[in-house]
Amino acid sequence: MLLAIPTAEILQRQKAFLTRLEKHGVEAAILFGVTDIFYLTGFHFHPTERPIGLFFAPNGKSHLFVPALEHEHAEMFAQVDEVHSYPEYPGLRHPLEYLKEVLIAAGFEGKTIGLDADGYGSAMGYRGPRVSELLDAKAFVSLRGWVEEARAVKSANELELIKESLRWSHLAHRLLQKYSKAGINAMEIEGRASHEASMMMLDALGPDYKPYGGYGHNVIAVFRGQVGPMSAVPHAVTQSIMLKHGDTLVTGADAAVWGYHSELERTMFVGEASKEQEKYFQLMLGAQDTAFATIRAGIPAKRVEEEVQRYFRENGVTHLTRHHTGHALGLMNHEAPFFDLGEETILQAGMVMSVEPGIYVNGLGGFRHAETIVVTENGMEMLTYYPRDLESLIC
Repeated sequence: MLLAIPTAEILQRQKAFLTRLEKHGVEAAILFGVTDIFYLTGFHFHPTERPIGLFFAPNGKSHLFVPALEHEHAEMFAQVDEVHSYPEYPGLRHPLEYLKEVLIAAGFEGKTIGLDADGYGSAMGYRGPRVSELLDAKAFVSLRGWVEEARAVKSANELELIKESLRWSHLAHRLLQKYSKAGINAMEIEGRASHEASMMMLDALGPDYKPYGGYGHNVIAVFRGQVGPMSAVPHAVTQSIMLKHGDTLVTGADAAVWGYHSELERTMFVGEASKEQEKYFQLMLGAQDTAFATIRAGIPAKRVEEEVQRYFRENGVTHLTRHHTGHALGLMNHEAPFFDLGEETILQAGMVMSVEPGIYVNGLGGFRHAETIVVTENGMEMLTYYPRDLESLIC
C-alpha cells in the first residue's frame, strides 16, 4: 500500500478549501494550526517559538512562511506554490514584520481576510503582535474549525493509513499482554512491547514509512499509569508500578502512520478477575454494545451518548462514569466531533471515531475498552479486532 496521502489528494484539499473561502466571500486566508497546515500541504514540522504559517493569496496561490532553518525542509515536502522564510527568532526584527511584507506583496491589503487565529501562538516562549494589527483589511473573518471540519470525513487513502496503524497497534498490544505478569514493572513491560513492535514495523514497512507524529517509539503499547487501583483514574500518567496478581489494567496502543492514528484500549486482569471485577467488566461491554447499536450516519452525535447514559442509568452505575463515550480521531488522537450530550454534529459516513465508555470504581479499578470504528450509512464498521471478552484478557 501507499504509506502516504498522494499529492493529488492534498491539492484537492486545497481546492476544496479555496472553494469554501470563495463561497463565503473570503478573499485571502492565513492559517497557523500545525495539524491543519500538515493536512493541506503534507508538511510535517515541530512547532516551537518560531512562527510558521500557511496563507492563500487573493489569486489562489499557496504560500508557506517558515523560519530559515525550515526553508529547505519545506521546499522538499510542502505542496505549496512558494516558500518564504525569515532570520532566527527573536532576532533584531520580529518574524511577523517579515510576514507583513510578504502578505502586502501578495495583495492582502484591503481584502476580506480569513484567520484561524489572530496571530501565531506557542507555549515555548513566543511573543508577538496580532495579524489584525499588521494589516489594513476590509474585514477579518474567523476560520476556526474550518479545516477540522474538512478532516472529519476520511478518504479511502486516510482509512487505509488508519487501518495500517491498527495492524501495528494490535501487534504492540499483543506483546504488552504477553509480557504483563505479576512482579514486573509496568514501565519495563511498556518499553519492551513498544520497542519490539516498532522494530518489526520498521522491518516490514521499510524506508517508505514515515510516522509523522510518533511518541518516541513508532508504535506504543502502554498502561499510562492505569495499573491496579490507579486504573480508576481515567487519565492517569505513567508511573513506576509493579504489577500484582489480581490487578485491573487499562491499556492503550497506537501507531503513527504518515501522521494518522488509531485507538485500541483494553481492560485486562493479572492472573484472574474477581466476581466484582467481572461485574463491572460486563457492564462496560454492555455500554459499548449500546453505542455500537446506535451509531449510524444521519443522526446527531449526541444520540449515541444519550443511549449510553440511558444504559448507565438503568444499570445504576451513572455515578461511576466520568467522561463521554468517544471522539473522532485521525491526524490527532482526539478530534471533533464527540459522542457527548452537547454535540449536535450530524454523523456522516466515513467519520472515524473511538467508542470508549468507561466505568471507574475507586479502590478496584477502571473498566474501559476503546474501539476504532468508521461510521457507515446504515451503522458502523469495527476497525479494531483485538479480543474483547474477559477470558481472552486474563494475562
